[in-house]
Amino acid sequence: MPISKVYGSVHGLKSGVRQRVEALYRRKVSSRQVISPELARDLARLSHESGRQMGLLLARDGTVEMVLVGSARSLYIPDLPKSREGRSRLRGLRLVHTHLNEDPLTQDDLMDLVFLRLDCVAAVRVDRHGGATQLEVAHLMPSNAQAGPGWDILPLMPCYDPPLDFQGLVQSLEEELDRTRFSIPAEKQQDRAILVSVTSADRETARQSMDELMELARASGIVPADVIIQRLRDVNAKTLIGKGKLSEIVLRALQCGVDLLIFDQDLNPSQVKAITDTTELRVIDRTQLILDIFAQRAQSREGKIQVEMAQLKYLLPRLGVKDDALSRLTGGIGTRGPGETTLEINRRRTKDRIAHLERQLDMVRKNRGQRRSRRVRKELPTISIVGYTNAGKSTLLNTLTHSEVFVQDKLFATLDPSSRRLRFPEDREVIVTDTVGFIRDLPKDLMEAFAATLEELDDADLLLHLVDIGNPRFEEQMAAVGRILEQLELDRKPTLLVFNKADLVEPLILEQHLRRHGAIAISALSSSTLGPLLAAMQREVRGILSSPSLPVASGVGPMIHALEEEKQEELEIAPPA
Repeated sequence: MPISKVYGSVHGLKSGVRQRVEALYRRKVSSRQVISPELARDLARLSHESGRQMGLLLARDGTVEMVLVGSARSLYIPDLPKSREGRSRLRGLRLVHTHLNEDPLTQDDLMDLVFLRLDCVAAVRVDRHGGATQLEVAHLMPSNAQAGPGWDILPLMPCYDPPLDFQGLVQSLEEELDRTRFSIPAEKQQDRAILVSVTSADRETARQSMDELMELARASGIVPADVIIQRLRDVNAKTLIGKGKLSEIVLRALQCGVDLLIFDQDLNPSQVKAITDTTELRVIDRTQLILDIFAQRAQSREGKIQVEMAQLKYLLPRLGVKDDALSRLTGGIGTRGPGETTLEINRRRTKDRIAHLERQLDMVRKNRGQRRSRRVRKELPTISIVGYTNAGKSTLLNTLTHSEVFVQDKLFATLDPSSRRLRFPEDREVIVTDTVGFIRDLPKDLMEAFAATLEELDDADLLLHLVDIGNPRFEEQMAAVGRILEQLELDRKPTLLVFNKADLVEPLILEQHLRRHGAIAISALSSSTLGPLLAAMQREVRGILSSPSLPVASGVGPMIHALEEEKQEELEIAPPA
């Protein structure tokens, strides 16, 4: 029968030693033993004669899956096949290898234990005569109940009669892993994830940023299983995070039964690849998470086009590394070179799709411009509600106009803009528009894709900047919205600053904030609190209508007629408030 491959540094082995090494594939140990005394003795003898470490990867049933040959002080482990149960379980393999000069387990051994999720790693200590003296075994800790390195190194045991019941050990470890995983509540279809931040900011700023990432994860239907923050002065350009912290993350992923990491920082393609290769976990960053939320929430054709274009622009530089092994001939006889690779074909198709979507968005932008022109001709002032995501913009629109726009206590619950009619007590009508919420560091691709939607703000006569005053980070959110409005060149438009959820703040503190920022306090859920806001809106609209750039409306009949014309195309008309 053919001999399976021996991995590692086999060059220079004597013929007789190599044959005996290859014969190790025919050996088998009891499922209750880490390694049998006889196999430990033979492995030690081979290691002594060759002057190199010898290792075996053994399956649960005791069969030899891989034979490894290393140097005098280290052992190379090749890429392993995917584990039988995915990331939520141990791999089902144990590493048993020799240590010359009776050396103990090293840090590299323990890192292999963590990153490969081995059942255990064991070192057969070899004395200067080639005898197998003692067996040292380490295994992962299945829970994070006690602060520690995440593994347990068992007391030394004699190789000739190790007392450890390996089968019982593995069974108890996986039972505890199951208990730990099921202690994190999640629906059947929900992903669990570990949230990671690598930052040089102070602890409080990092915590606040992670709180928002946690809200984003929940909005995407992901259950945050744990949060890990590493504060570094100098960020690792390759993996963004140090190897020690990566090992902690891998261990926590195993303990929590997760296979997804979400980074609060934007990752470049090489960083995603490096972290994925090292941890064997799925990796996404903050931008990709926001794109996923937008993809889930987009309902209109226009919204779906914009989200798809943003996703494709994000994906384009991440299509992988060119591989000539994937080359395919695309020409006939006499063509030069290997032709287009699969990667190049995918890139070309992606670019073609982006160009197609951009043409569709240009049509949308043109149609929007025509509808806006009709509204301007009919002398309908437009008021746009802007603000941080989940500030209560849709709730305010519903309360102002007696509408039923979809409302949910989640980030980016509103993605497609909605417009409603509002009639002031002085019998003047305006259009009130709800817009997509902003967020700090809004991804550039999203800003570009939603340009057609955000153009609605260009023609707004008045902006209502709605702020969740009950949020402890409301001033940072105000600043983030201000930066985005500045980028859109909307910072000079007439703006009313409105503090929502005022009922959640102590009256004295609320009064201080109102005076400092010159804002109006409301509770969007209660129409009785909207009087001051409506009065301020009427004053602003009166000033707008008296401006030479916008003639005073001659009557409400033409306005209503204009609204009805646009109903099928864009506006969902609500009854007057």
